[in-house]
Amino acid sequence: MSKPIVAIVGRPNVGKSTLFNALAGENISIVKDTPGVTRDRIYADVEWLNYTFTLIDTGGIEPDSNDVILSQMREQAQIAIDTADVILFMVDVKQGLVDSDSKVADMLRRSHKPVILTVNKVDSHEKYMADVYEFYNLGIGDPYPISSVNKQGLGDLLDKVIAQFPESDMQDEEDDRPKIAVVGKPNVGKSSIINKLLGENRVIVSNIAGTTRDAIDTEVKWNGKEYVFIDTAGLRRKNKIKEELERYSIIRTVTAVERADVVVVVIDAVEGVTEQDAKIAGIAHDRGKGILVCVNKWDAIEKDDKTIYRYTNKVKEILSFMPYAEIMFVSAETGQRLPKLFEKIDMIIENQTMRIATGVLNEIMSEAIALQQPPSDKGKRLKLYYITQVAVKPPTFVIFVNDKKLMHFSYTRYLENKIRDTFGFKGTSLKFIIRERKDNE
Repeated sequence: MSKPIVAIVGRPNVGKSTLFNALAGENISIVKDTPGVTRDRIYADVEWLNYTFTLIDTGGIEPDSNDVILSQMREQAQIAIDTADVILFMVDVKQGLVDSDSKVADMLRRSHKPVILTVNKVDSHEKYMADVYEFYNLGIGDPYPISSVNKQGLGDLLDKVIAQFPESDMQDEEDDRPKIAVVGKPNVGKSSIINKLLGENRVIVSNIAGTTRDAIDTEVKWNGKEYVFIDTAGLRRKNKIKEELERYSIIRTVTAVERADVVVVVIDAVEGVTEQDAKIAGIAHDRGKGILVCVNKWDAIEKDDKTIYRYTNKVKEILSFMPYAEIMFVSAETGQRLPKLFEKIDMIIENQTMRIATGVLNEIMSEAIALQQPPSDKGKRLKLYYITQVAVKPPTFVIFVNDKKLMHFSYTRYLENKIRDTFGFKGTSLKFIIRERKDNE
């Protein structure tokens, strides 16, 4: 089941980023940065009382004039309404209630999404509570007083957030059809690929509104089997500066990837693989999804007998953090190799859900240790006692050792390669959890 999405919306300088960092910081959850995402983080996973959710900072308003601020706030609010399960609408107790707050509150109220009115900078309840009550005038429920800087009131706020989550997405729970997110930069041919799959194979198609998001899911039937394609192509934003568009497309990608089993990353063959492609692929990698890289517009490339090898190497070089990803070269225009897409998807799902017996895993580990001794430090050598698989999607393994600090990343990678040599696991990442166990246990 996909993680709920919580978005923060508000004017400049009300403390959105401070709240984001306070919730995503190590005080509440351990956050992993995604490969390729170097600038300001837009999203993070937050844990609270056994719930995990994805927090999104809609951010990025430049205060030029009131008109610009209001239009950009509406833009942010629309992103939150489109993608989030719960919206944190942040206002500033020291600035009080302003006109743009009321206008955005109107939009949020009409969305029928759960909105939590978060009044920031309430450093002292005695001093500011009378001002907090003013925000009841927005008509979107009880205001929650917090101080992002001092981390006051965050527990109550998070309790309120998780209370808004749907009990469980029953539709998603019961629907065991493979879910495929088609992601990539604008204009690389995501929709064209889906349309070609629909049109050519006379499949049974119906467009169903996405469960909790406003994305469109498309049902595709192939060889008697049904698949659900999640299209992230609905990016129609005029006159937006590039970074805003990039932020918007990344938020859309996070929400689609969250719901998918397999992520198809579409790359434009003519333009070549870019840093933005790496960012988008990094989101899927970070979330342990099955990954298929589709190089589209392959018909538009002049080729010799080495073109495909050169191109494959270039893709692998830029996406070096996920060497397991499957790569295929297609053309949405001509339909070249598109039928093979389903074979690859089926194979990746099989690998994502593969389970390996504990006995077999321990044999592979013993052999690996015999071939290459575990590392040591200051005379103390790493001992590996036991390995077992504890989960699928992605396949997750726990290794028990005598000292976690001695388990160097490179030795984990070495063991991963040995497991892959035996079982392949093409198209899926593997996750390793290292646990300590003392000799006398």
